[in-house]
Amino acid sequence: MLRKEDYMSIQSQIAKGVYQKDIARQLGVHPKTVRRAVVRGGAPSGKRPNARKSKLDPFKPLIDELLRQEVWNAVVVLRELQAKGYQGEVTLVRDYIRPKRPLRENQATVRFETEPGQQMQNDWGEVVTVVGGETRKVHFSVNTLGFSRRFHFWGTDRCDAEHTYEGIILALEHFGGVTAEVLVDNQKSTVIKHRIGEKVQFNERFLDMAECYGFVPRACRPNRARTKGKDERMVGYVKHHFFVRYREFDSMEHLNQLARQWLEEEADRRFHGTVKEVVQERFAREAPTLGPLPSVRFDTSYHEQRLVHWDGYIEVRGNRYSVPANLCGTPVGIRLSLDGCIKVYSDGILVTEHRLRSPREGWVTVADHHRELWQNAVQVERRDLSVYEEVIPWN
Repeated sequence: MLRKEDYMSIQSQIAKGVYQKDIARQLGVHPKTVRRAVVRGGAPSGKRPNARKSKLDPFKPLIDELLRQEVWNAVVVLRELQAKGYQGEVTLVRDYIRPKRPLRENQATVRFETEPGQQMQNDWGEVVTVVGGETRKVHFSVNTLGFSRRFHFWGTDRCDAEHTYEGIILALEHFGGVTAEVLVDNQKSTVIKHRIGEKVQFNERFLDMAECYGFVPRACRPNRARTKGKDERMVGYVKHHFFVRYREFDSMEHLNQLARQWLEEEADRRFHGTVKEVVQERFAREAPTLGPLPSVRFDTSYHEQRLVHWDGYIEVRGNRYSVPANLCGTPVGIRLSLDGCIKVYSDGILVTEHRLRSPREGWVTVADHHRELWQNAVQVERRDLSVYEEVIPWN
């Protein structure tokens, strides 16, 4: 291979009248190599003048942007490119992504295999997306079966204790049965205290739910949330698949409707690389090992106390709701369901129900609640307006 200085020597000797075959003999190359160098007029630029363009070239900036967003799955990237007009094969996408994978942050996770029906893992994720025309943060509960890798997720606006319990219950109902144990992180909604070498102190309501459904609660080691690596992986899977495929939702109900459809049509039918099996086929062997669901569903409502004002109202989430007048000045219990139903209890007896309403919609009143108050109201003295006609003249 000629070096740059060889090309300079060729040009110099040609200018002096030296024959090309003599220059070739001197450089130890074929005369045709010297002839091409003379025609070219210098060293080659290194670029192929007729390099074939790839169908992927116009879409490479989009791929780079998706990779910056931690979207590394070639099938998901392909779907995004096709939406922009790409008509090539997925192999071109994989070939472009493959050399860049070493740049990806290491996400290695230790996974422990469990027997069918043995364990379900619970975790939370969050993503910013568009719901109802507004950009907002969405929390989603992910629950994964340890053996089959079948999982369920549910989107909502909060990740507190009540929504944590609801997410677990929805998953068990989705699977049609209960695992022997449920592995959770150390969030306060499930674990009050967990120190190495000490017994785990679980949240009392979480223990109530575990007793209702018949599973044993388990907690990850402190500062080692990745011991539930199967579910950690599924949180990322939801982010980089579902929330890449769907970017806008009419409402939270619309989001969960699409989630149920996506779980059935895509997630359950995927071939899992670790277990080397289709998820729904592996779940078919796990389903018979799951325990039965309880006959009565666990109540995930908010349990709170209120003092009834003397005007016969209680305050809930910034608005006021009427209760029977005989309860004025007494404490009552309320249960606010996650779908916005308010139930008011006195000494454990249900006394009234309301639907949660925005403060902008005004106070919520049931006329019969305050009929007694109006009947016993102090009568206001009524005066004849003629008394105001007696005007004292000014001096």
